[in-house]
Amino acid sequence: MSLIVTNIGVFLYQIGLPPVEAARFLYTYALVPVVFVRPDIAAHAGLDSANPLPFLTNTFMHGGYLHLIFNMWTLWLFGGPLEGALGRWRYLAFYLGCGIAGSLGHFAFNLESGAPALGASGAIAGVLGAFTLYFTRARVLIVQPIIVFPVVLRLPAVAFTVIWFGLQVWGGTRELGTAGGAVGGGIAWWAHIFGFAVGFVAAWLLRGRDAAPIPRAGPWT
Repeated sequence: MSLIVTNIGVFLYQIGLPPVEAARFLYTYALVPVVFVRPDIAAHAGLDSANPLPFLTNTFMHGGYLHLIFNMWTLWLFGGPLEGALGRWRYLAFYLGCGIAGSLGHFAFNLESGAPALGASGAIAGVLGAFTLYFTRARVLIVQPIIVFPVVLRLPAVAFTVIWFGLQVWGGTRELGTAGGAVGGGIAWWAHIFGFAVGFVAAWLLRGRDAAPIPRAGPWT
């Protein structure tokens, strides 16, 4: 819950800034890959190319209300049960590690991008990967609109994860095949992929060391 409150707090602070200060805040704390590979550009913009903080701070920033709501809703659904399984401090370290891994993934495939990347999606992707491993028998409710009618699907968490991860890989490889490569803004596919992969592997290692039984994921399982 503290992670959700922190994300909301940062977002409210960000949108409350005057336009000029908001732009400075964005380019200082969001991840702008080109800043780290072109120090001349960083210096011209008044940014510090030696400052690694954006690889973490961008994961607490969001580009709009829908971006924030979707990420926090997903974090609440999957993060709560996982925190119960890992413990508060281990979960926090896990979450931050996945967020940084997602940032590194986005950076690696967008070296020439001057677009600020921001959002908790990489960290949440790691949470999703760990949730699937810890709660393999859980089922997830998916609301899929068909024309104007919402259809509720109840999928096993494993099936949901396979479909979701497949879409990320498809999107990421498709973006690499476009003219100029993955140098623009939009969806940070590789942040999702790297965050998920690191989260899944970390959860695999942690689960192998956990002697206590894994609790149920909650009433929606």
